[in-house]
Amino acid sequence: MHRAALSEVFLTDWSKTGSHSFTVTAQWPRSHSFYGSEHGVHDPLMLCETVRQTFPLLTHVAYDVPFGHQLSWSHFHYTVDPEVLRTERTPAEIELHVTCSDIRFYRSLPTLMTMHIEAVRDGLPLATVSTRFGCHSPAVYRRLRAGRADIEEAFTSAPQPPDPVARRAVGRHRDQDVVLTPTQEPHRWQLRADTAHPVLFDHPVDHVPGMVLLESVRQAGLALQPTWGPLIPTSMDISFNRYVEFDSPCWIEAEAITDSAPSSAPHQPIRVNAHQDNGVAFTAITHMTAL
Repeated sequence: MHRAALSEVFLTDWSKTGSHSFTVTAQWPRSHSFYGSEHGVHDPLMLCETVRQTFPLLTHVAYDVPFGHQLSWSHFHYTVDPEVLRTERTPAEIELHVTCSDIRFYRSLPTLMTMHIEAVRDGLPLATVSTRFGCHSPAVYRRLRAGRADIEEAFTSAPQPPDPVARRAVGRHRDQDVVLTPTQEPHRWQLRADTAHPVLFDHPVDHVPGMVLLESVRQAGLALQPTWGPLIPTSMDISFNRYVEFDSPCWIEAEAITDSAPSSAPHQPIRVNAHQDNGVAFTAITHMTAL
């Protein structure tokens, strides 16, 4: 799962159901140190982390990708039903029905693939997910990273994180869980990467992980709508354009999108863009839905 801590592994089993289709099972705890069950619902980003763990699982066990290969996101989209996210008296048992498609192979190993996932909980549709990611050999990854592929050096030399925004503004209870730093401009923050964080940085990496970027989208959406009360990101569509580096500021900008579509619960589409070194690191749209 590309995780150091056993407690951070949510997947429990897998089986092959077709030539490129699989069922993966997962269990979500009723509480978690970072992906907490606030306001009676599981955190949608726990779904994202569960899917992220599915990438290395299936590439290693189903497609024989050796350890040491690096995976990189290019696109990720999910939509989740908040009613099926409700916490119960026992941990949530999740089934992921995975179909892999548009696979590019090099010497029998996948280098690029798309996954479509239907997530089910207790027989009820929980979420749909689609994602595309690359799989790079050590040699290819070194070329992609252009001298930045020394994981230990990049990780240990990462600068200390700057001061966080007020944790209440982004729905957090601890400063260490905040991934945004305030700036003088409204709706603009600096990405805050605390490499000492035990969940977001479970093991050394040479760039800011994708799950930290997803968290920045969620926190920017919350900071943009401070008067709405409890909100969760019920959908997210994000395109990753480049790696986010430790040694240069990454700026997170958010704006509300005018949306006249009717909804059974208050919701707000938010556009979030990240800029680093005069380039766009990622672009995202998320729907923040009131509970």
